[in-house]
Amino acid sequence: MTAKLIDGIAIGKELRAEIKNGVSELEESSCVPGLAVILVGEDPASQTYVKNKQKSSVEVGMKSELIRLPATVTEQELLDHVQQLNNDDSIHGILVQLPLPKHINEDLVIQAINPNKDVDGFHPQNVGKMMIGQETFLPCTPHGIMEMLKRTGVEIAGKHAVIIGRSNIVGKPMGQLLLQKDATVTYCHSRTKDLPSFTKQADILIVAIGRAKFVTDEHIKEGAVVIDVGMNRDENGKLCGDVDFEKAEKVASAITPVPGGVGPMTITMLLKNTLQSAESACGKAKNNLQ
Repeated sequence: MTAKLIDGIAIGKELRAEIKNGVSELEESSCVPGLAVILVGEDPASQTYVKNKQKSSVEVGMKSELIRLPATVTEQELLDHVQQLNNDDSIHGILVQLPLPKHINEDLVIQAINPNKDVDGFHPQNVGKMMIGQETFLPCTPHGIMEMLKRTGVEIAGKHAVIIGRSNIVGKPMGQLLLQKDATVTYCHSRTKDLPSFTKQADILIVAIGRAKFVTDEHIKEGAVVIDVGMNRDENGKLCGDVDFEKAEKVASAITPVPGGVGPMTITMLLKNTLQSAESACGKAKNNLQ
């Protein structure tokens, strides 16, 4: 058996066409969705992510603003920039690229973003809403994975989903979103004993641990759907995921590649959240004028 490939590039393209239509509709009522990204320092990975985010937002017709700050910027100066964007009605989404330099408190910066412009879905207020199933901005990577599963026709209700990883950005919210779709969810992490005994029960296996090719066919139940969130370099410097793809595809029924799987979906959901924010803000402004 060779697994079906879950193509994040193709699904992302389809979704971006829908987002572009949504942006065009808003423009007809003189509202252009605006996304602002703050980049602190010269981290190469962060610079690449930001470049891709900017390019993608322009492609769907959004206003894109980049604020570059040196790694020496003070915490207060960064917070002042966030506040300016909070007060700017032409900006509907604010994203501060993580990680930040060690002298800056990331939690403080995230909490300074207006929850109505928190298109990353990291603000505690939005995390709380997500936990209880209220409408809010969902964290982009888990949101993108849910969209992939939906558009690939993967049944979630009644299935056992196992997540390897417990970060606030992927692991924890991923479990909550699957739970809301009636999956039975198990979290595994670095302290889990006898990991394969859990992962081999998974109908849906989500891997987000940051260890190259860690998960092999020995971890996977025959016919499972495998979602690889990892982005690593192998011993030859080639991009690879947390899953050993060549081994895993022999037992899985469907699997995401790296690159070209989850990655394109993350940026797509950021655009979707920005559109959602603009629709809400412009709708309120319109109602206030009437």
